[in-house]
Amino acid sequence: MADEIREENEELDLTSPEVVTKYKSAAEIVNKALQLVLSQCKPKVKIVDLCEAGDAFIREQTGNMYKNVKKKIEKGVAFPTCVSVNNTVCHFSPLASDESVLEDGDIVKIDMGCHIDGFIAVVAHTHVIQEGPVTGRAADVIAAANTAAEVALRLVRPGKKNKDVTEAIQKVAAAYDCKIVEGVLSHQMKQFVIDGNKVVLSVSAPDTKVDEAEFEENEVYSIDIVTSTGEGKPKLLDEKQTTIYKRAVDKSYHLKMKASRFIFSEISQKFPIMPFSARALEEKRARLGLVECVNHDLLQPYSVLHEKPGDLVAHIKFTVLLMPNGSDRVTSHALQELQPTKTVDDEEIKAWLALGTKTKKKGGGKKKKAKKEDKADAAVPVDAASINGV
Repeated sequence: MADEIREENEELDLTSPEVVTKYKSAAEIVNKALQLVLSQCKPKVKIVDLCEAGDAFIREQTGNMYKNVKKKIEKGVAFPTCVSVNNTVCHFSPLASDESVLEDGDIVKIDMGCHIDGFIAVVAHTHVIQEGPVTGRAADVIAAANTAAEVALRLVRPGKKNKDVTEAIQKVAAAYDCKIVEGVLSHQMKQFVIDGNKVVLSVSAPDTKVDEAEFEENEVYSIDIVTSTGEGKPKLLDEKQTTIYKRAVDKSYHLKMKASRFIFSEISQKFPIMPFSARALEEKRARLGLVECVNHDLLQPYSVLHEKPGDLVAHIKFTVLLMPNGSDRVTSHALQELQPTKTVDDEEIKAWLALGTKTKKKGGGKKKKAKKEDKADAAVPVDAASINGV
């Protein structure tokens, strides 16, 4: 199926206009799904209902596309909707029986992904449940993530290296007296591959090494920035909270338990490649079966991680296409008004923010294109004044 599509000798990339269209269609759907979930983020709303709403919207919208084509096209959720609150860092997408609700003042991080024919668009956004501008340390941590994302957008370009981005985003976070959270990776994405081999580390650490890599034209990246007012060293508190998994296609093992074999067969049929939520499986049987599958590395778990209680965490993730005419950020959402307590005075950060994202070409047609981008990048602060909330 998907494996047959992805022949090594015919890897599809952005040189194909059809591929670009599929990325942008997936991005349009995931941006709208994010908008839908955000509109429902209100006090006392159940988190599981928000996750279900996001996934259902993506399934419905992708289901309406490429209906009348001869060859069946895979499409749908590329990463289940997660709603992680306050000091919870990521991957909180609870089961139907979970009663967790949002409260006034919560810092809510929404993370989701959509794909069409295996071409993936992901997005994450942070929102505070309150009226009026966001102030204090909450504003600092969101501004840190947003400014780091803006700098990353300008440094993920052909000729630059992954370590350039790692160093820059840490410097940005420090300017807001925040930390970039360890263990978060930004990945190259390819058809049916959400976590490609080219990786950008969030934080350089002795125990996490990645190969040095240079960005190249026609590549696609998921840039993932998580900031914290705490130490930036999140911990797994309860394995039972983990509900998102991805099949490890290169691993095999003869499962002993009947429940495990049943669940693994269901996963192999329904979710052969993309991450999925255990909500999509029969709950009682899933709990038993998933444990054995994970223990024998047949499934990769996406753990729910936490900073310390009282720490505030923000998350911004976007998809960027490295087109011949420059970087095209295709997923984003406008931020609330922020009034951070810190200002960015560092000249190097200002210089990064002043970089353009497009390659200047001769001739007309530029203005029309810029208009379209304004719509997608409503929250792009490119000068120190807007970064500092002035």
